[in-house]
Amino acid sequence: MTAEPTFSMDVTNSSFFSHLQAHAPELLPWNRRIEHPLDNVPHGTTVLAVAHADGVLLAGDRRATAGNLIAQRDLDKVYPADDHSGIAFAGTVGLAVEMVKLFQVELEQYDRIEGVQLSIEGKVNRLGAMIRANLAAAEQGMAVIPLFAGWDQRRNTGRIFSTDITGHVTEDKDYESVGSGSYFAKGALKKLWRPGLTEAGAARICVEALYDAADDDSATGGPDLVRRLFPLLATVTADGYRQFTNEESGAIAEAVIADRSR
Repeated sequence: MTAEPTFSMDVTNSSFFSHLQAHAPELLPWNRRIEHPLDNVPHGTTVLAVAHADGVLLAGDRRATAGNLIAQRDLDKVYPADDHSGIAFAGTVGLAVEMVKLFQVELEQYDRIEGVQLSIEGKVNRLGAMIRANLAAAEQGMAVIPLFAGWDQRRNTGRIFSTDITGHVTEDKDYESVGSGSYFAKGALKKLWRPGLTEAGAARICVEALYDAADDDSATGGPDLVRRLFPLLATVTADGYRQFTNEESGAIAEAVIADRSR
């Protein structure tokens, strides 16, 4: 059995990511050896973010696909990044989940060492650096495309940021979506979004947009009334990050389906 790599943590270094790069690069997600053919690796879509009057809302469908197969029906694609921000992802599931965990530790490490939270610009810059480090894997079909949203405590407003596979970060003012169903989701959001949306209103149009994406994109999963699987929703406000319960998401999805059935 191969021994687990060991290294001493530099308690003065506020970047856990740069510490791993220097002392244990083999532990980074994009340096792991991939044992399975690329067409058998699960990929996840679709996620989106919407600004509302009190902050931002992140949402994602639950499906992961491997080629033409449904690999998972209950995948979580939306996570807290820290107390006042969240991250959602589309792309290669295994890499994405590890990258999210690394990003969470990166923000926690900075908080512990510096005694303050990293600014929202600093958070997205560090996320962009991780995506750039994954470029070689992305060129082989193992891309991870994150969507980041958080409450800016300096400006007292919610903000949304997206990246491409090169790590270039773009701020999106009102809404954004990434993943194979994003074209359809953004088309719905373009018609439904308006300034001053309440949190409940933002949640409703997120479910509407994911429903439209699932209607036209086979890799995006719609609400599953039989298995009680519904889109994952999370809001970030001045009070922090809060994930909707499955019952809350289900009630919104069922209302959307009932309205469309009529």
